[in-house]
Amino acid sequence: MAKNKLLVVEDDQGLQKQLRWSLDAYEVVVADDRESAMAQLRRHQPAVATMDLGLPPDPDGASEGLALLQQILAAAPDTKVIVLSGNQAREHALKAIAMGAYDFHQKPLDADTLALVVARAFYLHAMQQENRRMLQIQSDSPLAGIISRDPGMLKVCRSVERVAPSSASVMLLGDSGSGKELIARGLHRLSTRQDKRFVAINCAAIPEHLLESELFGYEKGAFTGAQRQTLGKLELAHGGTFFLDEVGDLALPLQAKLLRFLQERVIERVGGRNEISIDVRIVCATHQNLKALSESGRFREDLFYRLSEIVLSIPPLRERVGDCALLAHHFKNKFCASESRSALHFSPEALAAIEAYPWPGNVREMENCIRRAVIMADGPQITPPDLGLPDSAAVEPSVNLRQAREAAEYRVMVQALARVDGNIVKAAELLGVSRPTLYDLMNHHGLK
Repeated sequence: MAKNKLLVVEDDQGLQKQLRWSLDAYEVVVADDRESAMAQLRRHQPAVATMDLGLPPDPDGASEGLALLQQILAAAPDTKVIVLSGNQAREHALKAIAMGAYDFHQKPLDADTLALVVARAFYLHAMQQENRRMLQIQSDSPLAGIISRDPGMLKVCRSVERVAPSSASVMLLGDSGSGKELIARGLHRLSTRQDKRFVAINCAAIPEHLLESELFGYEKGAFTGAQRQTLGKLELAHGGTFFLDEVGDLALPLQAKLLRFLQERVIERVGGRNEISIDVRIVCATHQNLKALSESGRFREDLFYRLSEIVLSIPPLRERVGDCALLAHHFKNKFCASESRSALHFSPEALAAIEAYPWPGNVREMENCIRRAVIMADGPQITPPDLGLPDSAAVEPSVNLRQAREAAEYRVMVQALARVDGNIVKAAELLGVSRPTLYDLMNHHGLK
């Protein structure tokens, strides 16, 4: 198995040998000045580098080292640079951290501590590359916009792949912000209608007296201000997919008109007399309990059954095992790029806060939270204050030891598999167990 490459920038021959010996778990490539360091960086593309700031021709200062740091981060911004400094150069080390260095380690070197810092740097670099890979495939797969390793969410994605080629109406149930529109767009792109339009309308965002003309269009002179004929959203979606978001907020008169369309597949514009045939696939979504609404008379039961030929329930983020950290890294990388920030990483406390918070606003809330954190972070690390999350209420743990142990075992195993994209060897190493043991655990918990 090939070793990870580590760049060591050090002009002291004795320290070069010491670092080679103490970091023999890696393929160490060395450089003793700025020019040779950049040549090694371009040739080997190491994920991690250690460097002394005192390099020739300024061995007693830090100007050359800081200039090299700036060049490295400009040429390869994902490189984790660990600055090695003496006590007298502490202020230079802190300046390097402010410029984007990953960490610093004081001389004289402690081999065990430095090895731990280097290993952590390689781990974070691998996580960034995994998230970048997920961003890369986003445009290649219709469902790649769904970032998840949770078994329940992946089951929904597989259901979408099966349902998409049919013409059945689909009802998406889930909390606000859980990804209903992403699923609807995935249904469209996987269907035979993908070359036609995907048109969406939010029934809760448009006043009732305007929603009818938005849905069905209107003729010139149909009402005051109707100065020309205007096509409705249903007509614009002809041949494609029409997405009705928050359909539970639809008023009863409009429910009757929508039901007639679903039965006859024809519409009449407001103020019109001609029937217009429309061929469109209906996908709708709601966070409400439509069955309960129909029983209370606030939603037509016949319309409910027309719309829910296929029902897909999207789990909230708080129930998706391992997805909180996965999505947090995804959004961090996305917003670091869009906001032109140098590479940031989460502190352990920030990740713990992200995983403990229940996310009532689901993925939408997390996206806004991470964007704010990327903008507000005062340095290369995102900390809990940058997230601005409230303290989560304590949850009473289970008192059944076996249930608690199995639940914890399942959660940690899924998180490990999510972090390494299902690679059994790496997941076993991360969990500290053998591959056969991991296979046994997966079989026991029904994971494939």
